[in-house]
Amino acid sequence: MKRIITLITILFSAQLIAQVNINGYVQTYNRARLQQEGKFTWNENRLGLKFEGNPSDKVHYYSEVRLRAFGLPTVFTTSDLQRREKDAVQPWGLEFREAYIDIYGFLNENLDVRIGRQRIAWGTADKFNPTDNLNPDDLEDIFDFGRHLGSNAIMATYYLGDYTLYGVFIPVFTPATMPFGDWATAFTPPLNLPPGMQLASFQDHIRLPENKVAETSSGGIKVAGNWFNYDWSLSYYNGRDDLPLITAVSLTPTATPGFLDANVEMEYPRIQVIGADMAGSIGDVGIWAEGAMFLPKKVYNNLTIPHPQLGMITKREIALDDEPYFKWVVGGDYTFKSGWYLNAQFLHGFIHERGKDNLNDYLLVRFEKNFMNDALKIVPLGIAVAIPDWNDIKNNYGIAGGPEIDYYPIDALEISIGAFIIDGKGDNIFSRVKDFDAGFFKITYSF
Repeated sequence: MKRIITLITILFSAQLIAQVNINGYVQTYNRARLQQEGKFTWNENRLGLKFEGNPSDKVHYYSEVRLRAFGLPTVFTTSDLQRREKDAVQPWGLEFREAYIDIYGFLNENLDVRIGRQRIAWGTADKFNPTDNLNPDDLEDIFDFGRHLGSNAIMATYYLGDYTLYGVFIPVFTPATMPFGDWATAFTPPLNLPPGMQLASFQDHIRLPENKVAETSSGGIKVAGNWFNYDWSLSYYNGRDDLPLITAVSLTPTATPGFLDANVEMEYPRIQVIGADMAGSIGDVGIWAEGAMFLPKKVYNNLTIPHPQLGMITKREIALDDEPYFKWVVGGDYTFKSGWYLNAQFLHGFIHERGKDNLNDYLLVRFEKNFMNDALKIVPLGIAVAIPDWNDIKNNYGIAGGPEIDYYPIDALEISIGAFIIDGKGDNIFSRVKDFDAGFFKITYSF
């Protein structure tokens, strides 16, 4: 805590010297299950601070930190109650989101350079961007897709007439974060066990890339422009998938007949991505489209299982083929004369899906309207539908979403209340968590 106080003191002192612009927000967010006797699954109080300044015409800097109390008390012994940090009684943490420096006209008047931890957002679709692969996904909150962590990077931007060229180098690999608590089951399909067997225990081990530039570094290039009043870009990424892939599974019999212990090893496979996106409008309808061709390297999975006659045997399977696969999204939005706003997207291939034969389709729709001079917003429908098999929709589908009401009693204050309703059949991202319906309350004040 002393370090945090020192950091904030230094930053506020810098404001007096260099006229740093400071803004941010305070937010309280709670969620509880509508089933399971109202089990609390999200308890967060957050202070977000953003620091920004322009010491000269050639230099700009920006930083964002989040100090938050997150989670529920984790007290197991009396010593937990005696910790001076009080982190067992009131869990808290500090997130260092971004901190970078912009240098304008570096070596050439058309060249800008950004150095430091930064969020590099590529793509034009709404939150679901298959071309956006430079920063790791932040999947902590399964209901807030589109979040990413910042990366320590160097980004060069060169202005060439009507075109803009981007080059990015990221020296160190950072993996994605997974959903908080039992929500992780949405992204982890169950292990295929031999018939009649049950899982007794599960242990996993993730292997990060070796700490060498050739193994941990990634980068990309992009060219963007405007053509017939449509914004477009072409991009290329060379790096690693930020979600781990299973490369070894060992199923070992236990002393109890019919039960197995599972040991799983995972790693982050190499990928290349060639992407394109566009955005514009047709009349009063905003439209966008984005697609990415993924070029993976072949990855194998060594499966070790017990055999009735041969004992433990190992089979080598393909975990990820080197066959290219294509993810894409198309969407649009429109505001009707009555004031109702519609946002709809059709997505092929979700964040965690890999391989040509493993990409599912998704329909995302949001319908909302403002009332009382924009002091009240009602969202009767905000929904995502998973369609893994068009030939058997009634037995394999997933639905997630629900109503929401946002109230703005004064400037900069937002109060939100709503629910997430989940249902489905078969095996897909939503059906795996169909019993996790939740209601939420959130209040945010920006300054």
